[in-house]
Amino acid sequence: MLGRLVVPSVGIAAVAAAAYALVKEAQSSRWQAQQLSELNQELGFELQPGPTDQVRYPGDGPYDLRLGYTQLPMFIDRLRRQGYEVQAQARMSPRMVSLAEQGLFPTYHEKNQGGLELLDCRGQPMFWTRYPERVYADFEAVPPLLVQALLFIENRELLDVDAPQRNPAVEWDRLGKAAMSLGLRLVGQSGRSPGGSTLATQIEKYRHSPEGRTEGVKDKLRQMASASLRAYMDGPNTLERRKQIVTDYLNTVPLAAKPGFGEVNGLGDGMWAWYGRDFDELNRLLTDTGEDPRPELLAQQALAFKQALSLMISQRRPSHYLAEADPGLNELTNSYLRLMGDAGLVSPALRDAALPLTLELQPQVAARAQQSFIERKAATAVRTRLSAMLDVPRAYDLDRIDLRASATLDTPVQRTATELLRGLRTPEGARAAGLYGFHLLKDGDDPSKLVFSFTLFERGEGVNRLRVQTDNWDQPFDINEGARLDLGSTSKLRTLVTYLEIVAELHERWSKLDGIALAAQEVPERDNIGRWARDYLIKASDRSLQAMLDAAMLRKYSASPGEGFFTGGGLHYFANFEPDDNGRIMTVAEAIRHSVNLPFIRLMRDVVQHVMYNAPDANPALFTDPTDPQRRQYLERFADKEGRAYLLRFWRKYQGKDWAQVRETLLQGVRETPPKLTAVFRTIQPQASMQDLSDFLVQRLEGEMPDYTDKALRVLYDTYDPQRMSLADRGYVASVHPLELWLVGWLREHPNGTFSQAAEASTKERQEVYAWLFKTKYKGAQDVRIKNLLEIEAFLEIHRRWKRLGYPFESLTPSYASALGASGDRPAALAEFMGILANDGVRQPAARIDELRFATGTPYEARLVLRGNPPERVLPPEVAATARRAAFDVVANGTARRLKDALKLHDGTIVPIGGKTGTGDHRKDSFGRYGQVLSSRVISRSATFMFVIGDRYFGTMMAYVQEPYAARYKFTSALPSQLMKSLVPALVPLLEKGSCEAPKPEPVPAALQSVQVRAEVQQQAAR
Repeated sequence: MLGRLVVPSVGIAAVAAAAYALVKEAQSSRWQAQQLSELNQELGFELQPGPTDQVRYPGDGPYDLRLGYTQLPMFIDRLRRQGYEVQAQARMSPRMVSLAEQGLFPTYHEKNQGGLELLDCRGQPMFWTRYPERVYADFEAVPPLLVQALLFIENRELLDVDAPQRNPAVEWDRLGKAAMSLGLRLVGQSGRSPGGSTLATQIEKYRHSPEGRTEGVKDKLRQMASASLRAYMDGPNTLERRKQIVTDYLNTVPLAAKPGFGEVNGLGDGMWAWYGRDFDELNRLLTDTGEDPRPELLAQQALAFKQALSLMISQRRPSHYLAEADPGLNELTNSYLRLMGDAGLVSPALRDAALPLTLELQPQVAARAQQSFIERKAATAVRTRLSAMLDVPRAYDLDRIDLRASATLDTPVQRTATELLRGLRTPEGARAAGLYGFHLLKDGDDPSKLVFSFTLFERGEGVNRLRVQTDNWDQPFDINEGARLDLGSTSKLRTLVTYLEIVAELHERWSKLDGIALAAQEVPERDNIGRWARDYLIKASDRSLQAMLDAAMLRKYSASPGEGFFTGGGLHYFANFEPDDNGRIMTVAEAIRHSVNLPFIRLMRDVVQHVMYNAPDANPALFTDPTDPQRRQYLERFADKEGRAYLLRFWRKYQGKDWAQVRETLLQGVRETPPKLTAVFRTIQPQASMQDLSDFLVQRLEGEMPDYTDKALRVLYDTYDPQRMSLADRGYVASVHPLELWLVGWLREHPNGTFSQAAEASTKERQEVYAWLFKTKYKGAQDVRIKNLLEIEAFLEIHRRWKRLGYPFESLTPSYASALGASGDRPAALAEFMGILANDGVRQPAARIDELRFATGTPYEARLVLRGNPPERVLPPEVAATARRAAFDVVANGTARRLKDALKLHDGTIVPIGGKTGTGDHRKDSFGRYGQVLSSRVISRSATFMFVIGDRYFGTMMAYVQEPYAARYKFTSALPSQLMKSLVPALVPLLEKGSCEAPKPEPVPAALQSVQVRAEVQQQAAR
């Protein structure tokens, strides 16, 4: 019997021992401390050169999304495609990778604050944000009263000093109650389950679980395991870590989003957003809680404490209590006040003072003191660029990413230029800059209505770095990159380069032929450039490209305004700016030097005709012999092949745009007269009513409808009815390629269609567009139509050339007037164009950001530096050099000669400046039913100087004024030239000492040898 009793007694003893061990472990966490501390020895990360796959990025937790850690793979991939390379990246230890793959959140010292930081090229701060904005630096900075309140509500045993190795992720009594309640619910009993979460697991939940929620037992276990592992990062003793948990929670607890502020995280931001409470004031009040405070001080302390306590309580249902302003929050806070008073955690005086106070949530966040848009312009430009680079459209999201970016901007020069431009808002400042005088401002002109902008790039190895971008317009809009402006004669330089490029192509084709072979080359009669090039090479002793380009600059054109030019679908006359130029015969070099209009109209005509008559399928007999047997064959091929080719070009033009963008892009190139607009509208919206047409015309003509009665409007509506007028005729009236018109209409009906579907659907239309060419009855009219159509197609080719050189828009106005700026431009695009000329015909990417550092001090850290995409040669170097010399001649002897010898270094060296001036009025003309101009008003006036300085710097200076003031001003491009002269002294240090160098790669720290050192580095980074 005794032997039989021994076994049960041994079993009971074993169970008792195990139970005792479990109880002691629950109280002390000694075994967990040993095991998890040892496991943490295998966890870490090291920053090493180059990219790696030894990193596992987090999921969609709010913290990881906000700081950009989740999106980092996408960011890195996008940046690589834009010419950046990974200079260094953190490598997770194998065990950290393994645990991450098992679902645990990576263990490291997490940051309580994150945000975007921008530095200039000298490492000086330009822009800095931190979210949350108001945080406690450490545990000692937290008022003890707040600590006591938080622990009483959430985690009373957290700071128990008698258990130095306690695991803060688990409170066994709370966990047991939660498990029992869950079990009862599983067997059918109702009721709310008490939460088993400690502060440590709550932090894991709202930081790393999707949407900050616990989605089941598995998710809860993941939170507890991750919190447990994180608790022992710094060794088995967790007291300091537990204090940090208190600090982390107070700094980052989610407290519902508020309109005008955004998401609210942390007690500091919560007190500001929901109660308008200053953070420093809050801490002063709650730190100085003496035994017998003055009554007025006690009342202030009571309100501050009650507000803070209410936010701690509201965390469990923040949207309900705060966003929905539930009045029950006041009573719930009072109940906790009473309980804390009973427990002796708050004095009776403080409790009694707080109980009668009413909590009043702030309806609106107090407005922040805003820095002027002018002062923020540079940082805004960089942030806009960064937003596009990372594909993060909202500034709100961008500013919260854990990122430090080094911009290319040079702050001292930027500041000087900004101060100069801001000073021009007064007549005194404008006079000091020399802006009053002939072709400048007149006495009485108000300079405060003008916008001045300045952009400066520095040419580097493989990249052009933006050094200055500023203006004096106190609005967020960036006029340098966002506006379509009539910049006038700056387009003459684009036209000149196209002309020189054609000469270079002819040189490439013919320079190796002997005289006999050259004489045998057939050149269309109207191809003046081709005939000149052939004759030049027959006679030239020096057949080098540079010699031929120099000769091309000496070709002569008339400046007479007496000739009419059939272009853009009508007969046009042009005038020179200076009447003294009328009737002169001048070389191309003289015309660009003095910016004379009529020679460039004739030069553009030569360019257009060269392109027209040298198209791959061009046939001179098309115009001369209507019976030529090849004519029909040509026209059939033209109708199908060329129609499809142009349809594809138009498809690419509109690809990716919504309907509003498609329609606006089409209308940009249409002269706004009622017939032209009606031809467009009736094609792209054939089912629209007459009222729809009337509304459209009123909108496009801005209420300046001419004398159109209902009957006249009906005539318009019926005349351009697709059932009455052919597609080709409607395109002719609109001066738009008919297939472009057809495609826009088709896209309206098939927004998700493919090009193959469009090509198949357009078979009939492609034939219809060119079918009338087969008829010979009206050869003269046909030739005019052919010429107009071929002119449009020639401008498509010219646009392709301009686009390759940085032209910013999707179309050119098909008119010789594009040589004078009729198609518009942008200052930033002109700066890029000057950069191509400065770089001998090589187009380099423009850079605003040299280096990006993501997630510093975390396992996700990545540093990327700009290497640049391969530069693209877009012009022969001789063409660029010839155009560049013409630009320097404009300053030395032409329209910008006030800048001659203006840039002188301290040693007396003169740095040459070259450029091109341009002045343009953007007008809104109202036409009568017969095409006569009824009224004309100036929408805006702009004057630009696009420049190159020496062999490294280039950019633009611009003056701009919009209605209702534009018509009052008569300044010319002399104004930005003079302003440039005023700014020149600020550029001297830049040229003498050199601007910022591209940041040299920082040495990556050697592999960290010990986890202790690694932890110290991580702690420093977290602080």
